[in-house]
Amino acid sequence: MFDIDTDKRLNEYKDIEIIKRLLTYARPYLWALALTLGLMLVSVGFALLEPFIIGRTIDVIAGESIDVRQLIIYLSIFGFAIAMSALFNYFQTMILQKTGQSIIYNIRREIFTHLEYQDINYFNQVPTGKLVTRVTNDTNTLNEMYTSVIVSVFRNLFMLVGILTAMFILNRELTLLVMIVVPFIVIFSFVFRRFSRKAYRTVRTNMSRLNGFVAEHLSGMKIVQIFNQEEEKYKAFDAQNTRLKKSFMRELLIFAVYRPTMYMLYMIATIIIFYFGGQSVLAGVITVGTLIAFHSYLGRFFEPIQQLAEQFNILQSAFASSERIFAILDSHAKVNDAPDAIELDDIKGEIEFRNVWFSYIEDEWVLKDVSFKVKAKESVALVGATGAGKTTILSLLVRNFDIQKGQILLDGIDIKTIKIASLRSFVGQMLQDVFMFSGTIASNIKLRSEGITDDEMVEACHYVNAHRFIEKLPEQYHERVRERGNNYSAGQRQLISFARTLVHKPRIMILDEATSNIDTETEQLIQESLKKMMNIGTMLIVAHRLSTIQHVDQIIVLQNGKILEKGNHQTLLKKKGHYYHLYELQYQDQTVH
Repeated sequence: MFDIDTDKRLNEYKDIEIIKRLLTYARPYLWALALTLGLMLVSVGFALLEPFIIGRTIDVIAGESIDVRQLIIYLSIFGFAIAMSALFNYFQTMILQKTGQSIIYNIRREIFTHLEYQDINYFNQVPTGKLVTRVTNDTNTLNEMYTSVIVSVFRNLFMLVGILTAMFILNRELTLLVMIVVPFIVIFSFVFRRFSRKAYRTVRTNMSRLNGFVAEHLSGMKIVQIFNQEEEKYKAFDAQNTRLKKSFMRELLIFAVYRPTMYMLYMIATIIIFYFGGQSVLAGVITVGTLIAFHSYLGRFFEPIQQLAEQFNILQSAFASSERIFAILDSHAKVNDAPDAIELDDIKGEIEFRNVWFSYIEDEWVLKDVSFKVKAKESVALVGATGAGKTTILSLLVRNFDIQKGQILLDGIDIKTIKIASLRSFVGQMLQDVFMFSGTIASNIKLRSEGITDDEMVEACHYVNAHRFIEKLPEQYHERVRERGNNYSAGQRQLISFARTLVHKPRIMILDEATSNIDTETEQLIQESLKKMMNIGTMLIVAHRLSTIQHVDQIIVLQNGKILEKGNHQTLLKKKGHYYHLYELQYQDQTVH
């Protein structure tokens, strides 16, 4: 199975490429980001004023006589600076959060829309749990980046520049001494970046695998319990969970080393300042207030560096998530519309397979030179052993896959020249495993299509005999449907699927073993429904129960991807060929007639 967590493309994304792509999502909100930056600059200006005012206030207090008027002025300015900094921070945060949520909303929508148009083979290869992780967890990580990192990085950079400028103004010599620790900050940050990126990538991979494991085993819990595999599956889960925990601990270890290292450098710089600054105070070169203000600026100098480290932490996580999101967005469906594909207004429903060859894996042919023709409104059954190619034929008709050789024609038109959405709009599919969405019976029949009225829905249910059980329900058509429709029997779900197909007025109907695993009473209802539906349009049926297809116009017998026989029920029995033997096996205790 293809693993999107180990996809080689993940290592092909460079940081600069990721940044450019992430910024494209922010482009429609540049005005909001510009406003946020403007508010941030004002806020930073007031924040930089605070240590200077503190220093001047200390000098006033430490003087021989306290100038109360001057003290009040400084304290008033200090209070005003704090209030204005908080106010501008509030507006900046509100605008930024709204902008970030809008950006993430668009990214989620793009991912889901992209997945909607992927071909079926993609979903056969990629575990659902991992895709859910991409749409939810990974986009949430990006949200933190947009709301906490992008503007905050600029804020901290401006703070650093502003603090260095203020420190140079206060005392150039002390500032140059502090710069001794800067190369060490750069070196440790570079090493941290290298290790943290790898750690984050491992965490995201292990989290995705755990989500995939949980989603798969919760869906298959019935099988787990039937075969008493709870203990084995617990061990498998524990192994995945332990792997995730270890990767988290590795990530925490890297960050736990980095922060104390930065604090150690801060303390070294503090010692340098108080040693040399204290001498300058004693020599009368600078005042005590200036030294306190300088120390306050130093603390604020390391504060944005610490924040940059944390934001870099978030950024690494966002980059790791971005790689996985882009890996999905850069994976394109193999089945696509041709540039000059046409839209069909209506069809008669005539189908022709002309020398069709198809394989899922190269050179392992599932269909071999298959040719047959189905007239409009004709009913045709495909029979044969498992693996003969019956379901594949139905999948090829709606272009879930594209053939390698030959042609599939609809009303004489090659289906590759028809837009996929247009082609599928004329086809209704009823499968053995009926999928129902959470909601109501009505929402599952209409599929939220506004063009379908309640009267049309009820009429379709009467036509296929679904009304017999729906009308007995307390809420009837508004009865709730739980996940996958597990509060209804297989037969009830099948009748609902018949109504769902019929109400969308298809010209071609596909039944893939739709009567398998259904009780005798429900099968009789379904048989009645099938006979009625055969008059509506062209019908292709795959069935193992040969009793369900005795009245079709044509039966095509397949074996190992080739057509062995064609004809109606009576004709094929008279030939006493492969179909006769299949029938004989199913009804050994009955007379073949």
